[in-house]
Amino acid sequence: MPAADDLNPETVPNGPKENPEQYKPELSRSPPGDFMRPAVRTRGKSSSKTNGVGVQVEDTRICVVMVGLPARGKSLIAQKVVRYLGWLSISAKCFNVGSYRRTNTPQPNASFFDTSNKEGERLRRAAAEAAVTDMVKWFKSPGNLIAILDATNSTKDRRRWIKDRCDSEGIETLFVESKCDEEDLIMSNIIEVKTTSPDYSGQDPEAAAKDFRERIRMYERVYETLDEDEADLTYCKIINVGEQVIINRIQDYLQSRVVYYLMNLHIKPRSIWISRHGESMFNVTGQIGGDANLSPRGQRYAEELPRLVRNSAGDTPLTVWTSTLKRTAQTAHHLPYEKLSWKALDELDSGVCDGLTYAEIEQRYPSDFAARDADKYNYRYLGGESYRDVVIRLEPIIMELERSENILIVTHQAVLRCIYAYFMGSSQEQSPWMEVPLHTLIRLTPRAYKTEEERMYADVPAVSTWRGKGSKAAHADTPESSRRGSPAMLGQVKEGL
Repeated sequence: MPAADDLNPETVPNGPKENPEQYKPELSRSPPGDFMRPAVRTRGKSSSKTNGVGVQVEDTRICVVMVGLPARGKSLIAQKVVRYLGWLSISAKCFNVGSYRRTNTPQPNASFFDTSNKEGERLRRAAAEAAVTDMVKWFKSPGNLIAILDATNSTKDRRRWIKDRCDSEGIETLFVESKCDEEDLIMSNIIEVKTTSPDYSGQDPEAAAKDFRERIRMYERVYETLDEDEADLTYCKIINVGEQVIINRIQDYLQSRVVYYLMNLHIKPRSIWISRHGESMFNVTGQIGGDANLSPRGQRYAEELPRLVRNSAGDTPLTVWTSTLKRTAQTAHHLPYEKLSWKALDELDSGVCDGLTYAEIEQRYPSDFAARDADKYNYRYLGGESYRDVVIRLEPIIMELERSENILIVTHQAVLRCIYAYFMGSSQEQSPWMEVPLHTLIRLTPRAYKTEEERMYADVPAVSTWRGKGSKAAHADTPESSRRGSPAMLGQVKEGL
């Protein structure tokens, strides 16, 4: 990916001739995981640097072990950690023990989880062993750094077995307990599980809820919380959805990175609403970037947006986040909510291409136009940004978003692609190509096993700002095909800024 200072000089008027022997670091090509371990290990007589437990830093692998009773948000936390790390280019994977158990026992009733049920106990132990075995195999591949073992792991014996097994493989363990006695939250999680868990697929919701409550009681009989008896363990204990967080023996950067994220996390049910600004004058002319005003149709969308939000959110009090650019403030103008303006939400900086059309970019900078098509996530505009750069500056926004409830974000196409990719777990290859149409309100609702999406369209025409690879993107009215569900699910490949 050409960085801002090492683009092909033939694409820059009067630029210096390129020295073929000149060193080009191209640091932004490397995922953050590559910066978290030495590139080369030299073994010799001198003692090597360790991370505090005798493990070579470059060999650091972490198993995040979930702990807690059912309906405490463990699976939601596990999935969020995986999506967050993947969004930051850190290779992570969740191993859900329930998925292994369902291979032989797809929909057991509560009695299966009774500790006096020897066959049930045997099958549950076998599922845990299969999950850990697969996790160990996964860690054999270079670059795989963090695994999440998602299960109740509710006894000290089970946790000690996991630690001993991981120790024998040179894998660090970080236990994460979600402990909650807030009845309203527990009940909302029970409702969540009975409607989304594969264990209760196709069953009567009330019967499912009754059986799940009985399952919780089975676990409560033997549940042991993390305490001073396990003071040698590395753990993070989250009490009542972040009301209190207890941290013990955190030992290295990657562990602290995960804990930092967990400390900003809450698992209360909520939705996030996102929308691009209304159509701008630059959209109409096909120019990228800039700080243009809304077009007349964009103004109409701004007037329609409160109705769309009201139909989706009802009387829920929202806070509106915008960028510092005029078109987002103008779009949010009629919304009757508190508004906050964030510099971090400004559109991707297109550098020397700011204000140009794609046809002009292809004419002036043909090599760079092709380079961006080839690797859009990593390509950085001369004097501007890449999608990877946008993700880095959005991390504080994500942290604040995870701490907050009922947020409506009005911002720009590239920024929304990055935010959308975080919640939907989209890949880096896919995220820069996803459709985020103008004059569309998107509601995202995180669930334990997925993020649900709903799209609402204003009856206000707008140009399409997408372009296919290599095209000059002559903007036209948004096609009807863009108004059909989620592009991430449909696998459509479109592009814009």
